[in-house]
Amino acid sequence: MGKEVEINNFSYYKNNLYCEEVKVERIAGKIGTPFYLYSRDCLCSHYKRFKKAFSPLSPLICYSLKANSNPVLLKILKSLGAGADIVSLGELFLALKAGIPPEKIVFAGVGKSEEEIREAVKRNIYLFNAESTSELRLINKIAAQLKKKINCNLRVNPQIQTKTHRYIATGEKGSKFGMDWEEIKKILKNKNSFPWVNILGFHLHLGSQITSPEVYQTAIKKILNLTQKEKIKLSLLDLGSGFPIIYEKKVSPIENFAAAIIPLLKGLKIKIIFEPGRYIVGNSAILVTRVLYLKKDFVIVDAGLNDLIRPCLYGAYHKIIPLKKISGKRFLTNIVGPICESGDFLGKNRRLPLSLKEGDFLAIKDTGAYGFSMSSNYNCRLKLPEILVSKNRYKIIRKREKYEELIYR
Repeated sequence: MGKEVEINNFSYYKNNLYCEEVKVERIAGKIGTPFYLYSRDCLCSHYKRFKKAFSPLSPLICYSLKANSNPVLLKILKSLGAGADIVSLGELFLALKAGIPPEKIVFAGVGKSEEEIREAVKRNIYLFNAESTSELRLINKIAAQLKKKINCNLRVNPQIQTKTHRYIATGEKGSKFGMDWEEIKKILKNKNSFPWVNILGFHLHLGSQITSPEVYQTAIKKILNLTQKEKIKLSLLDLGSGFPIIYEKKVSPIENFAAAIIPLLKGLKIKIIFEPGRYIVGNSAILVTRVLYLKKDFVIVDAGLNDLIRPCLYGAYHKIIPLKKISGKRFLTNIVGPICESGDFLGKNRRLPLSLKEGDFLAIKDTGAYGFSMSSNYNCRLKLPEILVSKNRYKIIRKREKYEELIYR
């Protein structure tokens, strides 16, 4: 089995970290820290690589907005042909504003409100991934009121072990996501009770950062065997995503996942949907922060858990490197933020250059997914600016929030 080769648009040149052809320290000096910095080329390269890997299936690739919903990034992905996987009315609004066609939008999530369903039906989205019998009833009711027949998939919980963090495992027994097979069989047996719904097939999203291709094989085989046993006509299968990216350790390349999945589906004459988010945008960004204080066992920086909650929430690992490459001795330390919580850390037991000093800049890598999108105003701190680099130029794609916006939004 091969290993993922990192698409690296953040690299040192003459001991200075660059994003594509732009010196990161130059941006930090002008914009101020902290901020998120994206590489357009990295974003596009990951999308194209994913599309190429699964090209034998000709899938609809619906980028998952929950990973990162910056409007400029959405427009870039739309230009490459991406659809949208959404989980809220806000994400529907942003997807449409980015120009993503309604016929390329799928709506997932366990708690869709009546308002969200109604608006999505009005907007003629491609389909809902229904999570329960009750939700399907509501979709049918609203579709009847609007006299619009709507497509639906039934989300299956295959109840298999995925070996990922329990907070991001969505296909295991006990998960709030999806339905067991008995509930799905009852729905299909009584599908005449939902005359305004076209039940096309199944939605299968196993979780996030799943490192084993065999997990997908197991889940897909299980679904195909059950549909064959029950003589269910399947015209669509949404496989979600969960494909891993490099954080700390090497992972299987997307081509290995494609090699495991494609033989099971090729030739079945069913439409395939994928919903990658992290895989597309995760490695495309860094969070740039400045050292405020050096204090015994701690390096205190100006970015905190309100800016990047993943280390605190999941114990997630992100590489942390200085903007200036420094050789020589290193010291063991903890990189922490200014938030009034003991859980406010960005990296524990890391080795940084012994010559590191207050005022130096650090880059927290691989923060494109679930970085800004999960950020908050905790401690009344301002949301960060987002900067996009394209070759030798950069532009602000989200301005730093102003204090007045804490009151007036």
